[in-house]
Amino acid sequence: MRFVPFNKSVCYGAVTALLATAVAAPLNVMAQPAAPVHVFFRIQTAASISGPISGRLLIFLKPGSGDKEVSVSEFNPAETWVAAREVHDLAPGTAIEFDADELAYPKAFSTLPAGNYEAQAVLDVDHSYNYKERTPEDWISNVVSLPSWTPGSGADPVLTLDRHPEMNPRFASMMADAKAQAKPGVAQLEEFDSPMLSRFWGHPMKIKAWVILPPGYDEHKADTYPTAYWTHGFGGEIDGALFSGLQIRARMADGKMPPMIWVMLDESIPEGTHEFADSANNGPWGAALTTEFIPYLESKYRMDARVTSRLLNGHSSGGWATLQLQVNYPNVFGGTWSTSPDPSDFHDFTGPDLYAANANMFHRADGTAVPIMRDHGKVMATFEQLTRMEDVTGLYGGQVSSFDWVFSPKSKGGQPEQMFDHQTGDVHPEVVAYWHDHYDLAHIVESHWTEKQASLKGRIHLFVGTADTFYLDGAAHKFEAVLNRLGADPHFTYIPDRTHFDLYLIDKDRMGLFDQIGAEMYAVARPGADWKKK
Repeated sequence: MRFVPFNKSVCYGAVTALLATAVAAPLNVMAQPAAPVHVFFRIQTAASISGPISGRLLIFLKPGSGDKEVSVSEFNPAETWVAAREVHDLAPGTAIEFDADELAYPKAFSTLPAGNYEAQAVLDVDHSYNYKERTPEDWISNVVSLPSWTPGSGADPVLTLDRHPEMNPRFASMMADAKAQAKPGVAQLEEFDSPMLSRFWGHPMKIKAWVILPPGYDEHKADTYPTAYWTHGFGGEIDGALFSGLQIRARMADGKMPPMIWVMLDESIPEGTHEFADSANNGPWGAALTTEFIPYLESKYRMDARVTSRLLNGHSSGGWATLQLQVNYPNVFGGTWSTSPDPSDFHDFTGPDLYAANANMFHRADGTAVPIMRDHGKVMATFEQLTRMEDVTGLYGGQVSSFDWVFSPKSKGGQPEQMFDHQTGDVHPEVVAYWHDHYDLAHIVESHWTEKQASLKGRIHLFVGTADTFYLDGAAHKFEAVLNRLGADPHFTYIPDRTHFDLYLIDKDRMGLFDQIGAEMYAVARPGADWKKK
């Protein structure tokens, strides 16, 4: 649906007419209150930009002053307000009026009290803000201070789009160093053209990964190696996969981890994370990985191609990806070590039971808000806040919409069906039924246990903190109960007081859990072998 901009002259005319009517009304008739005046910003494009620009225009506003950047944060969703509209072909040196009440979070800007504020405009040219935030291709304004500002009064604040965001210097330096280390025999980038995915999308699609080779790979040309397939969580991408892979290789070089090949898979797409699931909306990522990409890699690198030497590891959305790959392709992989995975049993979808009567993602039965993020005992954000913020900042690419892109059936309009009503929070039972049949891993394992038990028993390892930031320990307990009831010999570890972000910490080493996982993987691939003597 195209955005229809609010007409400022109509707004002011309506207010004038209402006031006039109120003055002329008989004394025995109660005058109606005036409609609130909308808040407008004047958005300019610098004359120096190279040509017309288009995208999703965002205005961020927060109390305070002196910041170099103003943006929303899911960790503090009440701090910053944001308004949005789609713009097309803004020419250099032109200006438009932006109605900050038309589409805004958490509410229309006209409801703000007077105070000291600061604002910044961002033009998200490729609609990737919900996943990547600001990218070098976007256009931004300076942060403008609005001291003693009363929304809707006085001249419209002016924000000028005149520059691109700058990459963080520290990150740029780290990236340059990582790329310098990524040499043949150490780390090699693979970008595989997938026939299956290309057919699905109707244009070329690639599976991307960094292949991390163990120290000594070039010297020991007769050796084959177990292979770990790793993937990142929501917000990750191919560059971050290289960072993680080089850290793992350094641990192998230090003798902390066994010699293995690590394939650092990229699961990011514009719609969010595809999680290597076979999806009606994202395409056959699991099938493409297992029938196209892995055979290609095994023909190129000295990988031990036995099932017991193909292992899985991932965190968060990557944790769910590796869980579902093990469940759905048990004859391909010899075990998964999934950490803090997204919900594996939809009786606890970060709290709400999707199958309950009158299930709602925003409110519990007692009316209290459903939380989505916590810092130990403190609630940081609610599911409703995250949903409403994402609905303003972009149409896709956010965490909430990413679930729909992976799990939902496709609508008649070509978009995924929403699992719940974004206005009321009410769950759509017909969509949940589809989620249940295709992606509830506890249900899939239980309903297919007869044919899967020989290849799944003992192969599911899961680690999660008891203080997981996104309440993911709840679903893990429910999944484990199903596996125990089936006699599946699961290996679940609940690490006391750990969150989503410090789970791997062991003795002040933030990646220490990788050592344990690597050793357990190697024991499956090479039973009885002592890798420390190599």
